[in-house]
Parts: sequence; C-alpha cells; structure tokens
Amino acid sequence: MTKRNALITGGARGIGAATAKALAADGHRVFINYVNSVQVAADLAEEINAAGGEAYTIQADVRDDTQLEAMFAKVAEQGGVDILVSNANMNFTPKPFMEQTWDEFAQKLNDEMHASYAAAKLATAQMAEKKFGRLVFISSTLSESPAPNFISHGSAKGALDSFSKYLAQELGPVGITSNIVAPGMVDTDATKDAPQEFKNMIIQFTPTQRLAQPEDVASTIRFLVSEGASHITGTYTPVCGGAYLP
Repeated sequence: MTKRNALITGGARGIGAATAKALAADGHRVFINYVNSVQVAADLAEEINAAGGEAYTIQADVRDDTQLEAMFAKVAEQGGVDILVSNANMNFTPKPFMEQTWDEFAQKLNDEMHASYAAAKLATAQMAEKKFGRLVFISSTLSESPAPNFISHGSAKGALDSFSKYLAQELGPVGITSNIVAPGMVDTDATKDAPQEFKNMIIQFTPTQRLAQPEDVASTIRFLVSEGASHITGTYTPVCGGAYLP
C-alpha cells in the first residue's frame, strides 16, 4: 500500500489519538497536531514508532493562520498532506438561547468554521497536485439531534456538515473526498467528568447499550480515508450506537 501522509488536528488525545494509532497501523505516516499537550503527544508518537509505525508531532493552534501555514509547510517537506482529519476541539459556552449572547454564540461558530476552512484550504492545495485527497471532519450528532444548552455547538457542527457537502461536490473531480463523522457521546477525557447518571441515561437510549469508545470513531475514519472508499463522499456518518437514527 502507498504510504500516505495523514495530519490529525487535535491528535494527541481521545478520538485523535485513536485515529493516529489506527492510521499508523494501516501504514500511513501520521502527523499529530496539538496545542498544549506536549508530553502526551510525544508519548503517543513514541508508542506508534515503537510499534513499527511512523509518527511526528506538530504544535500549532489551528485557529491561527500563521501557525497553520507553518504546520502544513512542515508536512510539505515530506510530500504534503494526503489525509486530513479535522478533529481539533473548540470550546464553547453551554447556555440556552435566551441567556446566550451573540458573542458567545459567534465565538464557537467562528472558531469551528475558521479552523476547518483554513486547514482544508491548505490541505487541498497539496492534495490537488496529487489528484488524491481525503478530508474527514469530526462533527457531532448534536448537529442533527438538538440537546439543551448545546445550541452554539450544534449550530457550528451543522455549518461544518454543510461545508463538507460543498467540498465533496467541488473537489470530487480532482480526486478529493470529503466526509463527516458524527460521534455521539464518546468515553474520553473530555467526558470523564460528566455525571454517571447522565451517561447511564445515554446508554439506556442507545441500542448497543454502551457509550462509544474513541476506537469506534477511529475505525470509521480509517475506512473513509482508505483506498476502498474512493467513491464515498459527501456523507454524514453517525457513530453513536444508534442513539441517533436519521
């Protein structure tokens, strides 16, 4: 199999880390992007390399254009990005609409879309030269199935879902696919402090009767970036054990 360069934003923990391991196991060269998790990212790269894979860490805040450009320039030194997994988590203010300000709402929308847009812009410039590319954006089932206090998060992810469809339509002729992976609640560091009662409620309404693990999401990404998925683009794939059924 051809070794591809896979860049995973927010790649040091949770879904990003599981994806880095999965793609490295498939023979890809993985670039683990992080902002503050210096040691965690370094440990992950060391684990992948010790297992026979090839992994590198790259520090960059994906909301900053200068840092983004520098990151893509580093990957270009090794042939450019073939696979982009846009996974960086953007904080938001959980509030109901009537208590939320426009600035609070706009912060999440702008951070989410700017990071995804700017990263895709730089990635596709490198992909188009090769007539090959895989874009995967990590959304959320909350973009389609609203929950209290998640209006900024769900709306931003909804914009991301639409953005991916437009990319799929426009970039298909140059060999680039674009797909959405939408996890439900995933058992990661980000959700470890959620009340157990809430987790139990999610499990109760999930047909598979469990929370998603990062590896569940990584396995879906693994397929969508594979050679065998060349005719799959513009899709929205929930990874939630059937908790959300469109």
